Amino acid sequence: MTSPLTPFRSIDLNADLGEHAGDGAAADAAIMSFVTSASIACGAHAGSPEVMRATVMAAMERGVVIGAHPGYPDRDGFGRRDMDLTPEALIESVTSQIRRLDDCCTGAGARMRYVKPHGALYNRAGRDAIIAQAIVEAVRAVNGELVVLALSGGRLVNEARRAGLTVAREAFIDRAYMPDGTLVARDRPGALIDDPRAATHQALGIAQDGSVEAIDGSRVTVDAESLCVHGDNPSALSIVTAARNRLELEGVTIQPFLR
Repeated sequence: MTSPLTPFRSIDLNADLGEHAGDGAAADAAIMSFVTSASIACGAHAGSPEVMRATVMAAMERGVVIGAHPGYPDRDGFGRRDMDLTPEALIESVTSQIRRLDDCCTGAGARMRYVKPHGALYNRAGRDAIIAQAIVEAVRAVNGELVVLALSGGRLVNEARRAGLTVAREAFIDRAYMPDGTLVARDRPGALIDDPRAATHQALGIAQDGSVEAIDGSRVTVDAESLCVHGDNPSALSIVTAARNRLELEGVTIQPFLR
């Protein structure tokens, strides 16, 4: 199987969560009341064992699907700076992170269902086959039944499918797109979308038409089973609330890409 089965006009809402030192638990819990999947930081770029446990418990209480969110081991840069790790070192790091969250889930009686890389690692895996293959090997080393959640149109999608892993494609409602379907670099003007109305408009375009307006005004085809909002976006709660309400008003069913 190469992709989860989802009914027509249904889509998942996910958020990257657990990326704090314990002070963001209330904000994470509020966001989880509107999303259907949560990608939880595994302690490398952010988070801690205590934060992981609390985030897993909050997801369980709300029936939110749990995924691992491994990143580069760069807490100072929040995992958003590229690192030149060897494939072997990257496999070891990502494997360790996924297992860390898996152990946390097992201890809480929960089940980890998918893996989504974070930040610079996510973007690098979207264009670099060697990095994508390393992530795939890390996932397979932990559990070949885990789904890989990756940027629609990126290299990680292809490499995961080639390895026989199940893939779900993702698009972002709080990030601007380049004409080639990649995300606009965070240091460029307009890269981040913090206006709930603009984010909702983007969510509708992806869910209903399978496309997004790029930063140059062109339309980019985006096939996605899941829409993401970044939990560290100051407007995250407003964005996900507005987007979910409007999507449902337009007849789009919000449900996990994994059931």
